[in-house]
Amino acid sequence: MKFHIKLPVSFPPTTVKDLLENHWLVPRKIRHFLRTKKHLLVNGQSIHWQGQVQAGDNISLIFDEEDYPKKSLPMGQAQLVDCLYQDQHLIIVNKPEGMKTHANQPNEIALLNHVSAYVGDTCYVVHRLDKETSGLVLFAKNPFVLPILNRLLEDKKISRQYWALAQGWLPKESITYRDKISRDRHDRRKRLITAKGQSAITHVKSLKEYCGPKGPYSLVNCQLETGRTHQIRVHLAHHGHAIIGDPLYSKVPAERLMLHAHELSFLHPFSREKITIKAQSPSFEKGLPK
Repeated sequence: MKFHIKLPVSFPPTTVKDLLENHWLVPRKIRHFLRTKKHLLVNGQSIHWQGQVQAGDNISLIFDEEDYPKKSLPMGQAQLVDCLYQDQHLIIVNKPEGMKTHANQPNEIALLNHVSAYVGDTCYVVHRLDKETSGLVLFAKNPFVLPILNRLLEDKKISRQYWALAQGWLPKESITYRDKISRDRHDRRKRLITAKGQSAITHVKSLKEYCGPKGPYSLVNCQLETGRTHQIRVHLAHHGHAIIGDPLYSKVPAERLMLHAHELSFLHPFSREKITIKAQSPSFEKGLPK
């Protein structure tokens, strides 16, 4: 496995060590492989770990099979993938509601299998959406970039924004929910708010208000600062604004869970290009009150 990355014109001069460790966030184990095997080349030449690199330099990374043992999974159906962005390292797709992000059983086929068929090789999940939620999902196309994207996610450098149709009217100004979330001991499918749960932060802004036969509704934008299971669903429900069509937390039925991941934004770890992808969902928009 080989990668060739050209440092962007805005890249500041630095050392190879600093490039891998602090700019590209390459894990220690992988840095060790590259250093001991001399599998990092700058403009085609081997270079000392403290050697300088700068804008315009071509960085080559070489990995042996034992560095990344081959993983395989059943291939899905490539035609089911709505790809909105891809490059050498990552792919962003628009997931339909009703499809799992990844399989939970050995013979199960999910979005990951379809994306791998589309790419032609095994891909890796960076973050997931609930089965009932539609919208943007980011996958790594190789095991080298996976921990780098995971680190960006952990460091809150990947922005994820969702639309939800919620019960009631929310405050006009933006509001932030910080309630901690735990598993529900009485129902393994559900999560609930507890004092000793995992920290969870959701920023919510009301976009539009509706009046309907079953009460008022609000179209809201939710931005995640953390990524707990069912985070938006639990936070909104706890504050009296359960998402319409939520089979676990709402009593207002709909044809689908009215939650859609509509925007994903981050700086590309190698090109430093700002990537902002937006996705529409016909089934979500069809479910909005007229």
